[in-house]
Amino acid sequence: MCIASDQRNHVAVVALELRNPNPMDHPGGNWDLGADGNVVIDELAVCFEFESAAAEVEFELELLDQDQRLTAKESIELFQASSGGEHWRSSNHLDRHHNVPWEFCGYRGAVDGQPIEGKRAMPVLHARAGTQSLSIGVPNFWQNFPAAISASGKTVKLSLLPAQSPGGHELQGGEQKTFEFYVAVDDDSAKESMRDLVRDGSRRIKDEAAARKLKPLAYLAPSAADPKNDHHDPRYEALVNLAVEGEDSFFAKREKIDEYGWRHFGDIWGDHEAVFHQGDSPLISHYNNQYDCTLGFGIQYLRSGDKRWLDLMMPMADHAWDIDTYHTDQDKLLYNGGLFWHTYHYADAHTSTHRSYPKLVRQTRPLGDGQDLSALGETGKKLERNYQIGGGPAASHNYNTGWMLAYHLTGKERYKEAAINAADYVMRIDDGSQTPFRWLSRSDTGYSTCSSEGYYGPGRASGNSTHALLTGHELTGDRKYLDRAAKLMRRTVHPKQDLDALDLLNAELRWFYTMYLQALTRYVDYKLSLGETDDDFRYGVACLRHYARWMAEHERPTLSEPDKLQYPTETWAAQDFRKWQVLEHAARYECDPRHREKMWEKAEFFYHYCIDYLTESPTKSLCRPVVLVLNFGWQRPWYLEHRDQPAFDQPIDDDFGQPMTFVPQREIAIRRFKRLVVAGGLVGFLLVALLVVMLVASG
Repeated sequence: MCIASDQRNHVAVVALELRNPNPMDHPGGNWDLGADGNVVIDELAVCFEFESAAAEVEFELELLDQDQRLTAKESIELFQASSGGEHWRSSNHLDRHHNVPWEFCGYRGAVDGQPIEGKRAMPVLHARAGTQSLSIGVPNFWQNFPAAISASGKTVKLSLLPAQSPGGHELQGGEQKTFEFYVAVDDDSAKESMRDLVRDGSRRIKDEAAARKLKPLAYLAPSAADPKNDHHDPRYEALVNLAVEGEDSFFAKREKIDEYGWRHFGDIWGDHEAVFHQGDSPLISHYNNQYDCTLGFGIQYLRSGDKRWLDLMMPMADHAWDIDTYHTDQDKLLYNGGLFWHTYHYADAHTSTHRSYPKLVRQTRPLGDGQDLSALGETGKKLERNYQIGGGPAASHNYNTGWMLAYHLTGKERYKEAAINAADYVMRIDDGSQTPFRWLSRSDTGYSTCSSEGYYGPGRASGNSTHALLTGHELTGDRKYLDRAAKLMRRTVHPKQDLDALDLLNAELRWFYTMYLQALTRYVDYKLSLGETDDDFRYGVACLRHYARWMAEHERPTLSEPDKLQYPTETWAAQDFRKWQVLEHAARYECDPRHREKMWEKAEFFYHYCIDYLTESPTKSLCRPVVLVLNFGWQRPWYLEHRDQPAFDQPIDDDFGQPMTFVPQREIAIRRFKRLVVAGGLVGFLLVALLVVMLVASG
């Protein structure tokens, strides 16, 4: 545990971090409650004692949500046992025994022995003994249930994991939880500040101006219509606002599965995974910051000033660092320190919490939701192999730019730590000196760019790794991150690649190539902002032009061939926003006006296609398409306003040689081992032959 605090309006803001550094047992790629490595905690509490022995103690409990104040002479206690919501007994809260342990809805307590009860408490507790006073407030108290606060005699106690909860509190291997609360000592003037802090919850912002200067936000424009700007698109704003408004907003989704409690709060319901679900109760699927929804929420806050976005952003930033990050260095290289994926597609999380693959999937649900993947031919076979790899952290799900934005908005060091950890993860997993194969090869493992089995080309792994490294450099200035991004670029793409041979139009296998191209646009932008128009920059621009020219000629909406898709859902239209952004951005780096015009034309086609398709889609409010819209599309007003201002339009005549196929460490090591076996066999044969000759000669 570590405790950090700072002073704000005479109130100490305390962050207490509880971590289980054990590795978690995950047989068969399953990550469930009750596994070896997990620990059960009876109680975690912080106690305060008054020193004055003679003075009488007075207590006051404020319930800010009800604007109610309760006073006591002897004791006060309040226990938030469950969320207090309609679905407080949701199967989302299954424990290791497959039970929902909550015993009643909401909170109960007593004030000098008189019972109190309610649904959702927002408490501030004040205590006074003579000249001494103490005030404690807890933001998001009921949201992070179970929690308790009490006072009696000379003791005030804040139970972050209370003893009243049946069965204890299971902290999984590599899991942590950061509890934040406020304390003011001997300062009655801090009461109002305490109330404001608790009411604000996730909305406290320290430096919005610094956040707006971040490099990934260079294309930020207000969401409100500007009379001087005819590029504002109300259709886009309507799609964005589905996240915070209406009966299917992300706030409403929280309520539907009761996405509350110390482990769950901050995550959002992946309801897109429930489209094939049949049954009375909802299918539970955890989203786990996929596509960096933390960043998307933050961007939309900066565009609109609407603090509801902060109510989504900051809890997700906390959740992704505490629960979705594997805080251990005792497991396999690829897992240590990484981020867990979202819940297994179209399956219930059951007891896997946020650890991707529950045992229930392997036992009861056939691969592909019962559909025959062989209908997709060779693509189906490859998909089946990839699905069977198993759960666990990987480079393909490594998002950290939202943490950087959260750090600059709030100044909280834990977000900076989280972002740098994700950048370091990219460095670590490629380090061949850390694997069992190091005795045969010290080459890169390739983990940081492996988007699917045996594929190291442009994809989500290489894209997310590049974003993570650029974020690491922007936060620290350490050159190693930028140099590694350049190395991954040269491994992943080349200005002379045969793009037809990469099978980029095979959506099921290669849809994610645009994820890397988006990272590449950020890379060349970042290099240009640093004044580094060196060989790596020119290589990156040449690759971007090569791919974008091909896209302008060949790309088409993924849903134009639905028979080639396993699940032809609205998500494909939302993913096509990536194609729009790559083409629009690449045009800023195009030197040939004819190609630039083609890129603009195809970019406009994709933008309007995506907007129109999603606007008409009855499933447009599902989690995944909304998150994609939050992250892509907001740049368009800036792009259109600055089309006459190319970023870099010089010809590039450099000879970058011919593309080289990346060979990972494992493959090199196996080849060398086979050669050693053959060589050893040959030496053994020669020794036996020599022995026979010697025996014959001596006979």
